Amino acid sequence: MSAIRQSAKGKPCMVRIAGICNHNPETTILAHYRLPETCGTGIKPPDYLGAWCCSSCHDVVDGRVDVGLSQEERDLALAEGVMRTLVRLHEQNLINFGE
Repeated sequence: MSAIRQSAKGKPCMVRIAGICNHNPETTILAHYRLPETCGTGIKPPDYLGAWCCSSCHDVVDGRVDVGLSQEERDLALAEGVMRTLVRLHEQNLINFGE
């Protein structure tokens, strides 16, 4: 398991869907943003395209639970979570942007 994937354990949710997020860091995993050309059937995107995500938000962004959000709204919530997570990963020196 990669350091980025391991980093999600016990962290706060970065996806934060209002009214859905359970705010329980014990349920946080790395949820991957499925960007075309970065993944395929049975192939996950790279871990740097992942967000620390609680189980409740993960169920929504993956489409397992329908709460009335469009695909675009779910994609945006996850993309914002990925960006928030990237900031935290950079702060923890788990990724480097070549600064």
